[in-house]
Amino acid sequence: MTTLRPFTCNDLLKYNGVNLDPLTETYGLSFYMQYLAHWPEYFQVAESASGEIMGYIMGKSEGHGENWHGHVTALTVSPYYRRLGLAANLMTILELVSEKKRCYFVDLFVRVSNKNAISMYKALGYVVYRTVLEYYSGDPDEDAYDMRKALTRDVEKKSIVPLDHPVRPDEVD
Repeated sequence: MTTLRPFTCNDLLKYNGVNLDPLTETYGLSFYMQYLAHWPEYFQVAESASGEIMGYIMGKSEGHGENWHGHVTALTVSPYYRRLGLAANLMTILELVSEKKRCYFVDLFVRVSNKNAISMYKALGYVVYRTVLEYYSGDPDEDAYDMRKALTRDVEKKSIVPLDHPVRPDEVD
């Protein structure tokens, strides 16, 4: 049995097993606390019946005008619990929160080499909006895809019309 619930401060003491995945960015505690304080509705956890953290998602809403959007800052599921639909369920929660906040779209960044994640996001309705060159500071050769999914407020789906050229990290708004 899996419980999807809001992330709490105590979860910061037991999420290490999930963050051991090399594709998961690990941030300082103050970063997680900032998200928890500013966007608690976007910070959710999947927990097993024994209390083990199976995965989590954290995000925020940001932007102005038609660029008002939900953003996935981190999504990770422990290797032991992958292929159970947890990531899709966590994404659905973030999308619903973004809909309630009247966002136009949800976006996320994913390593170009992370084929499994890209495939999952595409299955969830995300499209590659643009390529961000050398996005990952720890690996300057690794580009990212900025993937987006239009929400109901974007009736004309303008937010997901792909750019025809790559951008650099300093050009990302």
